[in-house]
Amino acid sequence: MCKILLSINPEHVDNILNGTKLFEFRKNRCKTDVDKIVIYATYPVMKVVAEVCVEEVIEGNLNYVWKKTEKFSGISRSFYDKYYNGKNKAVAYKLGNVKKYKKQKLLGDYGLRYAPQSFVYL
Repeated sequence: MCKILLSINPEHVDNILNGTKLFEFRKNRCKTDVDKIVIYATYPVMKVVAEVCVEEVIEGNLNYVWKKTEKFSGISRSFYDKYYNGKNKAVAYKLGNVKKYKKQKLLGDYGLRYAPQSFVYL
């Protein structure tokens, strides 16, 4: 079992929690297979708010990944294109069961002093 902590914009966190965003997009795939993502909501929330099971990792060229994810991407195509500008490959983590924490946690609860730029293994 491998968990990572991801820094995610609060707008996207809300969409994950309400079920309209079922994919989390990244420019690089983790080296280890991930089965859980711990979600850190960035400024202004700045708390660890939930964790989610990873059902699948979709990886490939930009058009392939978009076609597989667009219905529940939670983002527009223009946002997607801007995010991957200059890249040839996309990675999408398909999100499954979401567990919202009743009590939000601090990064220090995980032994972290700073939010990761992209992710950190837990």
